[in-house]
Amino acid sequence: MFLSVFDMFKVGVGPSSSHTIGPMVAAARFLDHLRAQPFKVAGLHASLHGSLAFTGVGHATDRAVILGLAGFRADDYDADKAEAELTRIKAEGFVSPEGLGDLVFNPADDLEFDYGPALPGHANGLILRGRDPQGDTITEVTYYSIGGGFVLTADELAAGKDTDDGPPVPFPFKSAKEMLDMAAESGLSIADMKRENEHSRNGSGHVSKGLSRIWEVMNACIDRGLNTDGILPGGLHVKRRAKAIHDALQAERGMNLNAPHTINDWMSTYAMAVNEENAAGGQVVTAPTNGAAGVVPATIRYWLDHVPGAAPSKIPDFLLTAAAIGGLVKFNASISGAEAGCQAEVGSAAAMAAAGLCSVMGGTPEQVENAAEIALEHHLGMTCDPVRGLVQVPCIERNGLGAIKAVSAASLSLRGDGTHLVPLDAAIETMRQTGADMSEKYKETALGGLAVNVPNC
Repeated sequence: MFLSVFDMFKVGVGPSSSHTIGPMVAAARFLDHLRAQPFKVAGLHASLHGSLAFTGVGHATDRAVILGLAGFRADDYDADKAEAELTRIKAEGFVSPEGLGDLVFNPADDLEFDYGPALPGHANGLILRGRDPQGDTITEVTYYSIGGGFVLTADELAAGKDTDDGPPVPFPFKSAKEMLDMAAESGLSIADMKRENEHSRNGSGHVSKGLSRIWEVMNACIDRGLNTDGILPGGLHVKRRAKAIHDALQAERGMNLNAPHTINDWMSTYAMAVNEENAAGGQVVTAPTNGAAGVVPATIRYWLDHVPGAAPSKIPDFLLTAAAIGGLVKFNASISGAEAGCQAEVGSAAAMAAAGLCSVMGGTPEQVENAAEIALEHHLGMTCDPVRGLVQVPCIERNGLGAIKAVSAASLSLRGDGTHLVPLDAAIETMRQTGADMSEKYKETALGGLAVNVPNC
């Protein structure tokens, strides 16, 4: 099994990797599908199913599909250009993707929210159609946004294309046990094994530059969030809090006012800064998803700013270790809130962050695996119940608590020798089973939990 660090950490746009980035990726793939056809279509139609329908407006899925069909991409998103084009499309009723000319697409008529049963392959499904001048469908493709911005067609999902089929890598571990066995045999750290795998596919120069870019975007996102206040969009009137908390924490430095637990506030405000940016539709990095994008960068920032001896040169080791753990979770369970609840998003992110922190603080592979297990175990059963379908409540604060749990898990593991009762593989399998048993109400549909018990209008 191989999942690149650059698949786990992708630069994109908020507020959701599965509901915003994924549909935009699906739209781009559909445009490529149309370009490869021997015939020309005159118009487009899109239908959203399952969680994409129920929480699509709150997650900006409608905007993502419209802009994706117009040729916009998440990795080089220009917010001002996107807003202008969105306004034009709604007024004029057509898109003009490169190489395909003007195609009829009136969002009021051609973007359908299907609130019936979900499509069979995954909770996040969408069908994109090309139509002739009479409005009849002449080609259609079903896509599934399976979490973290990953997208498969129905045919790819049925054929098992969610697994890697590239050339062999030096350390092809697909379970935590295999990972630890390979580390023991090779004498390498988890980060070094992951680095060797990445080099075999992407080359050392690409990997180094790519990891620097990932942290650059993460850190910039934190800084924007710490310097921006106001009200988040979407109608809940949620006030940004990261800037005010950060300003207060800075003012308290050197005044002997800090209680020992204040460090938790620093971790929380770093994470909240990211997820407030995400909720506002800003540029973020999936880690492993947008809804959980604050946990990993907040943990890195905590380490850099508050832990003596922290060195920026070790950030690549943090990211590589975190990506290795995230790959195990995705391969053996899920990172999709619509598939397994928030345990799959913030729980996975906390496990990744705990493992990364443990590694850069000198943890052995066994301690790293233990850190990931502690963090994941104590998110098991967490529901995904966003109020009004927005990635705001409880998502923003939940990332702050996820970072705190990650740091605690790393600290606990470093106090031991890596020996523990519950293996990470068992925790991941338990998460998969729990997600399968969880009611659909609690899996990113906004039909249960806080989403129905908190007034949101």
